Amino acid sequence: MPEPRQTSARPPSLGARALSAAALPVAPLFGVSLAYLAFHPRRREQREHPRDHGLPCTELKIPFAARKHLDTWLCPGSPEKVVVLGHSMATAKDHSLRHAKFLHEAGYTVCLFDHRNHGASSDDRALFGLGDRFASDVTAVVSHLRGRRGYGTARIAFYGFSFSCFSSMWALTHDGFELDALVCDSGPGHDVPPLLRKFLEAEALPLPAVLKGEPARSVVARTLCAVGPAMLRAQWPPPATGKFAKIPLLFMSGEHDAIVPPSSVDALAERYAQAETHVLPGAEHLLGLETDPEGYASVVLDFLERALG
Repeated sequence: MPEPRQTSARPPSLGARALSAAALPVAPLFGVSLAYLAFHPRRREQREHPRDHGLPCTELKIPFAARKHLDTWLCPGSPEKVVVLGHSMATAKDHSLRHAKFLHEAGYTVCLFDHRNHGASSDDRALFGLGDRFASDVTAVVSHLRGRRGYGTARIAFYGFSFSCFSSMWALTHDGFELDALVCDSGPGHDVPPLLRKFLEAEALPLPAVLKGEPARSVVARTLCAVGPAMLRAQWPPPATGKFAKIPLLFMSGEHDAIVPPSSVDALAERYAQAETHVLPGAEHLLGLETDPEGYASVVLDFLERALG
């Protein structure tokens, strides 16, 4: 699955409309297959390793089920301050290495992992309950660090990117799980179905030419937006009480993000009195660090210094 491209769809030709109408019977089935693909993406080779960025690294395999593991890189720094990094949909932990670099240079222990069905982690072909399953990846990594790697007294922040912003926030609904801070880049948004539609519009999900025209395209989109949330089975957005009333939250969104626009992020953040929001000038989806490296890192490090002490 390619990364989102924020482009406007071209108007379909008359021929495409005719073919699209003929393809209407298969459009709902294709919408279901896209929902499945969104959470079970095709594998891709990881292009970089922490050593390519001068980072010390211990490779871990953290179990999440019998004979199933999460592939993890642990880059030791301070034993008292840890940042666990997620990744965006259909990518892997190597996409977060530039973020790990500036965090490690600031003294933090950094841990990067692949969600199930991503990168080098094991497959999970479940169809439903995926919200809790992806959230349990977050809890498994943090619990492993606290219980098995000597970070039992450390203050730990999770740093999510688009897709992993949702899983990390949902992890906080799990009993017994605690974080000391949460950083979210390019998400999460207030509502899930519109975001799935925007991923489709941005060509982040593959759509055959015969289904790109109307009326089939609308049927595919409606099916995707109905089936995707049903597969997650998560009552979004999370409550504003309990742990969510205490944990420091930083929500960052790109000024020109067409996938998870600032308005959607702000609508979610307004639920939480202690949440901070920051719009990244000139940035598109997940491109805040690339657009302004120094400014971006400054926002994150300032927040973490205040949140983790």
